[in-house]
Amino acid sequence: MDLHFGDSKPTDEERAAVDDLLGPPESSWEGADRSDADLRWARGGRVARDRRDLLLPGLHALNDRIGWISDGALDYLCRRLTVPPAEAYGVATFYAMFSVKPRPTTVLHVCTDLACAAAGAPELCAGIEERLSLGSGVSVERGPCLGLCERAPAALAIRAGDPVRTAVSAPATVERAVLAASAPDSAPEEPPAALAVPQAGQDGLMLLHRVGVVDPASLDDYRAHGGYTALRRAFELGPAGVIREVTDSGLVGRGGAAFPTGRKWQATASQPDHPHYLVCNADESEPGTFKDRVLMEGDPYALVEAMTIAAYATGAHRGFVYLRGEYPRALHRLEHAIAQARARGLLGDDILGQGYAFDLEIRRGAGAYICGEETALFNSIEGYRGEPRSKPPFPVEKGLFGKPTVENNVETLVNVLPVLTMGAPAYAAIGTERSTGPKLFCVSGSVERPGVYELPFGATLGDLLVLAGVREGLRAVLLGGAAGGFVRADELGIPLTFEGTREAGTTLGSGVVMAFDDTVPLPRLLLRIAEFFRDESCGQCVPCRVGTVRQEEALHRIVERTGADAAGDIALLREVGRAMRDASICGLGQTAWNAVESAIDRLGAYE
Repeated sequence: MDLHFGDSKPTDEERAAVDDLLGPPESSWEGADRSDADLRWARGGRVARDRRDLLLPGLHALNDRIGWISDGALDYLCRRLTVPPAEAYGVATFYAMFSVKPRPTTVLHVCTDLACAAAGAPELCAGIEERLSLGSGVSVERGPCLGLCERAPAALAIRAGDPVRTAVSAPATVERAVLAASAPDSAPEEPPAALAVPQAGQDGLMLLHRVGVVDPASLDDYRAHGGYTALRRAFELGPAGVIREVTDSGLVGRGGAAFPTGRKWQATASQPDHPHYLVCNADESEPGTFKDRVLMEGDPYALVEAMTIAAYATGAHRGFVYLRGEYPRALHRLEHAIAQARARGLLGDDILGQGYAFDLEIRRGAGAYICGEETALFNSIEGYRGEPRSKPPFPVEKGLFGKPTVENNVETLVNVLPVLTMGAPAYAAIGTERSTGPKLFCVSGSVERPGVYELPFGATLGDLLVLAGVREGLRAVLLGGAAGGFVRADELGIPLTFEGTREAGTTLGSGVVMAFDDTVPLPRLLLRIAEFFRDESCGQCVPCRVGTVRQEEALHRIVERTGADAAGDIALLREVGRAMRDASICGLGQTAWNAVESAIDRLGAYE
């Protein structure tokens, strides 16, 4: 195959960034100096295909070291991996955090999404852009949710180099954000993860009971507070016994789809094709969602233990954590936890002397909401554009690298620990008959105490908002994030269960609860949701690619109009929404109309 390499050459720094990841090149086919042996050497076929999954880490290596990805750097990476440069360019331009055009080494990402917009992000951005004008050495980029909604408004500074430096400013002011961008090493330390958990230290917590209590860096502290008890019980039960416990507990996925976890594990474990893979979806990019970030920052060993159990039950020996690129502290905490677990025999070839081998690695996302869809996530790990695949076949049959794969998010996996330690009957007794166990809720917006809350399924929306200290003048609550729906201030009796929210004509989603008082202009909020979906659509299917644009255009036209003036565009919105819902390939297009529809029907947004 002719790979059509260009004439651009990498700089020494770009070459070093790639070589640090892949090792030195073995021949001139990969970019080394030419020798006589090159005439008899070439890597291709399966050997080349097996290295394709290093494309995303290679792009990160270049972007982290240089700040952008030049033609020469991309060509060199493609030579090393035997990847067509045209395909690699398509991957590099798919992600918001990468740039293929020159830019300053420091990038300041300022969140302009829902919680931050309500907390003054537009004014913050204007102030920052005025201070950091052209020539400041900082590129200011307005972007989607950074997963710091409990501390809105938020900004993240990333300075390229060796090593890359990051600094979070949240809640951000112009002065704090400018300091984070100008001197990341001098910026104030992030507050502890427990600050995002108003219930931290309270009795009765199951998923958050260690956050704020244990040192997240200490494996000994984790074990002193019940860590690895669940894994030892898993080895006592055996793989089939673990799956039976998870099935009997009634645990369902916490990412929004609510698929029974035990059924997914059993379907994967029973596949004769090997190897099996385990993937943790830690790419929570839904605006308003930050619970997985808090778990990874405050209790990282819990995720490592839970993934080991899931892998043991499903016959997987290799796992991946697909982590949001905007979560630098979670990355550092997980890297440390994995290294410590490996050093202590809790990952590797012989875990706890049981003869079972499992290891895992982290793959960083780079700013693509669509990669929260499981098959898009698999494509991203494999080194392709993060576009969803048609189903069937389902991931339990052909998932990552075409092999049987079980995929769960962080909260779902961490729930496995209490299932095993307390037993399936005790776990199933919590919550309701169809929604068992505890649930984490991400509360932000017009409340006094934003953060992650743990409640048993069945508590009402009003119960949760009382805990969070809802402010006077509540107008609406958005459940499930941008892909969810609005409810009115007089509907706070809705039970927070999957079936309860469905019966109420809305959705629980991943547990987002965003409260908005009467100071927040609802039409502007809906327009921001439409802009989000337009930006995040992968463009693979026509209904979503065109529909999200038409939705945004219509909302632009009626943002300041009501009644008869808006009637024509509202009719168009309904038609476009139905087309997206019925014909889109994946959940992004199928839910892009939900919030707008609920605001029109339940809140009378344009009456």
